[in-house]
Amino acid sequence: MVGFLLFIDRLSAGVGKAFGWCMIILVFGTCYEVFMRYVLRAPTNWAFDMAYTMYGALFLMAGAYTLSRNGHVRGDVLYRLLPTRMQAAMDLALYILFFFPGFLALLVYGYPYAMTSFMIREVSIYSPAGQPIWPLKALIPLGALFMLIQGLAETIRCVIALRDGAWPQRLQDVEELESAILADEEARARLAEQQVASGAAR
Repeated sequence: MVGFLLFIDRLSAGVGKAFGWCMIILVFGTCYEVFMRYVLRAPTNWAFDMAYTMYGALFLMAGAYTLSRNGHVRGDVLYRLLPTRMQAAMDLALYILFFFPGFLALLVYGYPYAMTSFMIREVSIYSPAGQPIWPLKALIPLGALFMLIQGLAETIRCVIALRDGAWPQRLQDVEELESAILADEEARARLAEQQVASGAAR
């Protein structure tokens, strides 16, 4: 089962990292627009369209990647102090009550919305360049689908944590400083306990 979960994590990571290149395009496009606007006094008519398209694509398609790394914002002041089984029970309830209904609705209603946009080759009415927006709208149900797949993996993780009392393995990219500090403190506490135990044994 852990192999299946890590496969979904890798799938989400692949999609998220592929769309992460949107940020590079966004930065270069914005810098180009600033240069053209303020140095050459010749602003482009496509920079704003490019910016919201790249940001929208990144926002829609990187959500599953962030979820796979447990990176979404949460009010964890109390949550992180709870036992693992209680955390898992809380997460499982929230996935069932809010996550799956929300993203299923986004998939079900987003698909015909995207198909209509595709069939009429929709362009932005606010764009002087006639920016096509049907590719961006096509990402709405696709992003929801990837979120649902990753949500399935997270739900399985909750069930395993409820059963075993420990969270199953997940892929990691980088570690937050707070997590690193807590892990270091736990390691020092374990070492101190071992030293005390070995001293008592002597």
